[in-house]
Amino acid sequence: MRRAAGSSYVATVLARLGRRYGSNPHTKLIHSSITDLFVAVLLSPQCNDNQVNKVTARLFRRFRAFGDYASADINELTGYLSALNYYKTKAKNLKRAAEMIESRFQGRVPRTIKELMEIPGVGRKVANVILNEGYGIDEGIAVDTHCARVAVRLGLSRHSAKPEKIEQDLLRKVPHDQWGSTSNLFIELGRDVCKARNRECERCVLSDICPGSLVKSRAADATS
Repeated sequence: MRRAAGSSYVATVLARLGRRYGSNPHTKLIHSSITDLFVAVLLSPQCNDNQVNKVTARLFRRFRAFGDYASADINELTGYLSALNYYKTKAKNLKRAAEMIESRFQGRVPRTIKELMEIPGVGRKVANVILNEGYGIDEGIAVDTHCARVAVRLGLSRHSAKPEKIEQDLLRKVPHDQWGSTSNLFIELGRDVCKARNRECERCVLSDICPGSLVKSRAADATS
Protein backbone atom coordinates (compact mmCIF):
# COMPACT_ATOMS: atom_id res chain seq x y z
CA MET A 1 0.00 0.00 0.00
CA ARG A 2 1.24 3.46 -0.90
CA ARG A 3 0.87 5.96 1.89
CA ALA A 4 -0.98 9.19 1.38
CA ALA A 5 1.32 12.03 0.42
CA GLY A 6 1.00 14.91 2.86
CA SER A 7 2.34 18.44 2.46
CA SER A 8 5.40 17.74 4.64
CA TYR A 9 6.27 14.70 2.53
CA VAL A 10 5.98 16.69 -0.71
CA ALA A 11 8.05 19.52 0.78
CA THR A 12 10.78 17.08 1.80
CA VAL A 13 10.81 15.44 -1.63
CA LEU A 14 11.14 18.75 -3.48
CA ALA A 15 13.73 20.14 -1.04
CA ARG A 16 15.97 17.10 -1.42
CA LEU A 17 15.63 17.05 -5.19
CA GLY A 18 16.36 20.77 -5.28
CA ARG A 19 19.59 20.27 -3.35
CA ARG A 20 20.58 17.42 -5.64
CA TYR A 21 19.61 18.81 -9.04
CA GLY A 22 19.34 22.57 -8.46
CA SER A 23 16.44 24.58 -7.11
CA ASN A 24 15.34 25.88 -10.51
CA PRO A 25 16.23 23.36 -13.25
CA HIS A 26 15.32 24.07 -16.86
CA THR A 27 14.72 22.11 -20.04
CA LYS A 28 17.78 20.71 -21.81
CA LEU A 29 16.33 21.75 -25.16
CA ILE A 30 18.64 24.40 -26.62
CA HIS A 31 16.91 27.62 -27.69
CA SER A 32 17.62 31.34 -27.86
CA SER A 33 14.10 32.70 -28.43
CA ILE A 34 10.48 31.88 -27.70
CA THR A 35 10.14 30.85 -31.34
CA ASP A 36 13.01 28.37 -31.06
CA LEU A 37 11.63 27.07 -27.76
CA PHE A 38 8.20 26.48 -29.26
CA VAL A 39 9.67 24.57 -32.19
CA ALA A 40 12.02 22.47 -30.04
CA VAL A 41 9.26 21.49 -27.60
CA LEU A 42 6.87 20.73 -30.47
CA LEU A 43 9.46 18.32 -31.89
CA SER A 44 10.34 16.71 -28.57
CA PRO A 45 7.62 14.06 -28.00
CA GLN A 46 8.92 10.49 -28.37
CA CYS A 47 12.50 11.79 -28.68
CA ASN A 48 15.26 12.55 -26.21
CA ASP A 49 16.59 16.09 -25.89
CA ASN A 50 19.95 15.26 -27.51
CA GLN A 51 18.19 14.03 -30.64
CA VAL A 52 16.13 17.20 -30.84
CA ASN A 53 19.12 19.48 -30.21
CA LYS A 54 21.08 17.89 -33.05
CA VAL A 55 18.20 18.51 -35.44
CA THR A 56 17.42 22.04 -34.27
CA ALA A 57 21.09 23.07 -34.50
CA ARG A 58 20.67 22.94 -38.29
CA LEU A 59 17.01 23.87 -38.38
CA PHE A 60 17.44 27.14 -36.48
CA ARG A 61 20.16 28.33 -38.87
CA ARG A 62 17.72 27.99 -41.76
CA PHE A 63 14.46 29.13 -40.15
CA ARG A 64 14.35 32.17 -37.88
CA ALA A 65 10.67 33.13 -37.58
CA PHE A 66 7.27 31.48 -37.80
CA GLY A 67 6.77 33.06 -41.20
CA ASP A 68 9.79 31.09 -42.45
CA TYR A 69 8.27 27.80 -41.30
CA ALA A 70 4.83 28.72 -42.62
CA SER A 71 6.16 29.44 -46.12
CA ALA A 72 8.57 26.51 -46.22
CA ASP A 73 8.14 23.60 -48.59
CA ILE A 74 6.93 20.59 -46.62
CA ASN A 75 9.55 18.35 -48.23
CA GLU A 76 12.32 20.65 -47.04
CA LEU A 77 10.97 20.58 -43.50
CA THR A 78 10.65 16.81 -43.62
CA GLY A 79 14.28 16.55 -44.68
CA TYR A 80 15.47 18.61 -41.73
CA LEU A 81 13.45 16.52 -39.27
CA SER A 82 14.17 13.06 -40.72
CA ALA A 83 16.32 11.99 -37.73
CA LEU A 84 13.36 12.32 -35.36
CA ASN A 85 10.64 9.81 -34.57
CA TYR A 86 7.40 10.58 -36.42
CA TYR A 87 9.22 13.21 -38.44
CA LYS A 88 6.65 13.37 -41.23
CA THR A 89 3.83 14.12 -38.81
CA LYS A 90 6.00 16.61 -36.94
CA ALA A 91 6.90 18.41 -40.16
CA LYS A 92 3.22 18.77 -41.04
CA ASN A 93 2.35 19.94 -37.52
CA LEU A 94 5.22 22.44 -37.50
CA LYS A 95 4.14 24.02 -40.76
CA ARG A 96 0.47 24.12 -39.73
CA ALA A 97 1.36 25.46 -36.29
CA ALA A 98 3.45 28.24 -37.82
CA GLU A 99 0.63 29.14 -40.20
CA MET A 100 -1.84 29.38 -37.30
CA ILE A 101 0.51 31.43 -35.13
CA GLU A 102 1.04 33.82 -38.03
CA SER A 103 -2.64 34.15 -38.94
CA ARG A 104 -4.38 33.97 -35.54
CA PHE A 105 -1.77 35.15 -33.06
CA GLN A 106 0.09 37.80 -35.07
CA GLY A 107 3.28 35.73 -35.13
CA ARG A 108 3.52 35.48 -31.33
CA VAL A 109 3.38 32.37 -29.18
CA PRO A 110 0.16 32.45 -27.08
CA ARG A 111 0.41 32.82 -23.33
CA THR A 112 -2.40 30.49 -22.20
CA ILE A 113 -2.82 26.73 -22.27
CA LYS A 114 -6.23 27.08 -23.92
CA GLU A 115 -4.84 29.01 -26.88
CA LEU A 116 -1.71 26.90 -27.17
CA MET A 117 -3.70 23.68 -27.30
CA GLU A 118 -5.62 24.97 -30.31
CA ILE A 119 -2.37 24.79 -32.27
CA PRO A 120 -1.62 21.58 -34.25
CA GLY A 121 0.75 19.25 -32.43
CA VAL A 122 0.43 21.00 -29.07
CA GLY A 123 -0.90 18.91 -26.19
CA ARG A 124 -1.10 19.85 -22.55
CA LYS A 125 2.44 18.73 -21.71
CA VAL A 126 3.96 20.71 -24.58
CA ALA A 127 1.86 23.76 -23.64
CA ASN A 128 3.00 23.60 -20.02
CA VAL A 129 6.67 23.48 -21.00
CA ILE A 130 6.32 26.42 -23.38
CA LEU A 131 4.53 28.57 -20.80
CA ASN A 132 6.93 27.77 -17.97
CA GLU A 133 10.18 27.97 -19.90
CA GLY A 134 9.18 30.73 -22.27
CA TYR A 135 7.10 33.02 -20.10
CA GLY A 136 7.55 31.86 -16.51
CA ILE A 137 3.82 31.12 -16.38
CA ASP A 138 2.65 28.08 -14.41
CA GLU A 139 -0.83 26.97 -15.43
CA GLY A 140 0.00 23.33 -14.82
CA ILE A 141 2.75 20.73 -14.49
CA ALA A 142 4.28 19.16 -17.60
CA VAL A 143 4.01 15.37 -17.23
CA ASP A 144 6.29 13.40 -19.54
CA THR A 145 7.21 9.71 -19.16
CA HIS A 146 9.95 10.46 -16.58
CA CYS A 147 7.71 12.73 -14.51
CA ALA A 148 4.85 10.23 -14.62
CA ARG A 149 7.05 7.33 -13.53
CA VAL A 150 8.58 9.26 -10.64
CA ALA A 151 5.21 10.61 -9.46
CA VAL A 152 3.75 7.11 -9.27
CA ARG A 153 6.78 5.59 -7.53
CA LEU A 154 6.75 8.40 -4.99
CA GLY A 155 3.11 7.66 -4.21
CA LEU A 156 1.90 11.00 -5.52
CA SER A 157 -0.43 9.42 -8.07
CA ARG A 158 -1.90 6.02 -8.91
CA HIS A 159 -2.60 6.77 -12.58
CA SER A 160 0.54 5.42 -14.22
CA ALA A 161 -0.81 5.48 -17.79
CA LYS A 162 -2.83 8.69 -17.61
CA PRO A 163 -0.68 11.87 -17.73
CA GLU A 164 -3.67 14.19 -17.37
CA LYS A 165 -4.78 12.52 -14.15
CA ILE A 166 -1.21 12.43 -12.84
CA GLU A 167 -1.00 16.16 -13.46
CA GLN A 168 -4.23 16.78 -11.57
CA ASP A 169 -2.93 14.72 -8.63
CA LEU A 170 0.29 16.73 -8.58
CA LEU A 171 -1.51 20.06 -8.85
CA ARG A 172 -3.46 19.22 -5.71
CA LYS A 173 -0.34 18.26 -3.73
CA VAL A 174 2.42 20.57 -4.96
CA PRO A 175 2.45 24.28 -3.96
CA HIS A 176 1.68 26.54 -6.91
CA ASP A 177 5.02 28.34 -6.74
CA GLN A 178 6.76 24.99 -7.33
CA TRP A 179 4.70 23.73 -10.24
CA GLY A 180 7.29 24.81 -12.79
CA SER A 181 10.27 23.25 -11.07
CA THR A 182 8.54 20.01 -10.07
CA SER A 183 8.37 18.62 -13.59
CA ASN A 184 12.05 19.32 -14.28
CA LEU A 185 13.14 17.93 -10.90
CA PHE A 186 11.20 14.72 -11.51
CA ILE A 187 12.65 14.49 -15.02
CA GLU A 188 16.19 14.89 -13.64
CA LEU A 189 15.55 12.15 -11.08
CA GLY A 190 14.01 9.89 -13.72
CA ARG A 191 16.97 10.27 -16.04
CA ASP A 192 19.53 9.91 -13.29
CA VAL A 193 18.44 7.03 -11.06
CA CYS A 194 14.68 6.42 -11.22
CA LYS A 195 14.81 4.79 -14.63
CA ALA A 196 12.12 2.67 -16.23
CA ARG A 197 14.45 -0.32 -15.98
CA ASN A 198 17.40 -0.95 -13.70
CA ARG A 199 16.52 1.84 -11.27
CA GLU A 200 19.34 2.75 -8.92
CA CYS A 201 17.53 3.37 -5.64
CA GLU A 202 20.75 3.05 -3.66
CA ARG A 203 21.96 6.31 -5.26
CA CYS A 204 18.66 8.14 -4.81
CA VAL A 205 18.34 10.96 -2.29
CA LEU A 206 14.78 9.79 -1.60
CA SER A 207 15.53 6.11 -0.98
CA ASP A 208 14.61 6.27 2.72
CA ILE A 209 11.20 7.89 2.21
CA CYS A 210 10.05 6.73 -1.24
CA PRO A 211 7.32 4.07 -1.02
CA GLY A 212 8.62 2.55 -4.26
CA SER A 213 12.23 2.31 -3.07
CA LEU A 214 13.92 -1.03 -3.73
CA VAL A 215 16.39 -0.23 -0.94
CA LYS A 216 13.59 -0.28 1.63
CA SER A 217 12.07 -3.46 0.21
CA ARG A 218 15.41 -5.25 0.20
CA ALA A 219 16.06 -4.19 3.81
CA ALA A 220 12.63 -5.50 4.79
CA ASP A 221 13.32 -8.82 3.04
CA ALA A 222 16.65 -9.15 4.83
CA THR A 223 15.04 -8.76 8.27
CA SER A 224 12.01 -10.95 7.63
